[in-house]
Amino acid sequence: MTVRIQTEDFDLSTEVARLRASNPKIGAVVAFVGTVRDLNDGASVAAMELEHYPGMTEKALENIVHEARGRWEFIDALIIHRVGPMKPLDQIVLVAVTASHRGEAFAACEFMMDYLKTAAPLWKKEQTPDGARWVDARTSDDTALARWNENGGKTK
Repeated sequence: MTVRIQTEDFDLSTEVARLRASNPKIGAVVAFVGTVRDLNDGASVAAMELEHYPGMTEKALENIVHEARGRWEFIDALIIHRVGPMKPLDQIVLVAVTASHRGEAFAACEFMMDYLKTAAPLWKKEQTPDGARWVDARTSDDTALARWNENGGKTK
């Protein structure tokens, strides 16, 4: 399991290759990459800045991976989250999971992303034509998270 908070961009191919290197038990790799959009809540976004709470953010992401490990059988996981200034099209986050079979990898990856969006101490500030604004939590993110708690999600 690897969790990284960084300002620099990441290369998807390099990260996935590193995650699955030399492990013949891996039959599936599922990866999600989140990017900066140029439009949010009806306003143009020229730039975005992500802030975090050092130490606490990494611990929160590690806890998310451990929670997923208690629900699904997967081999390894990687979460990279960028902080600092970004512009539209830039990569923000990578969540990647390896498993013997795709079902476990898909479910664990989606679970981690849903939890990351709501439970990680990260804050977004967007630059719009009307000035800077902090991005509020989305109801849709809370709804996505709730479905994992309604039935407890899949457990081993």
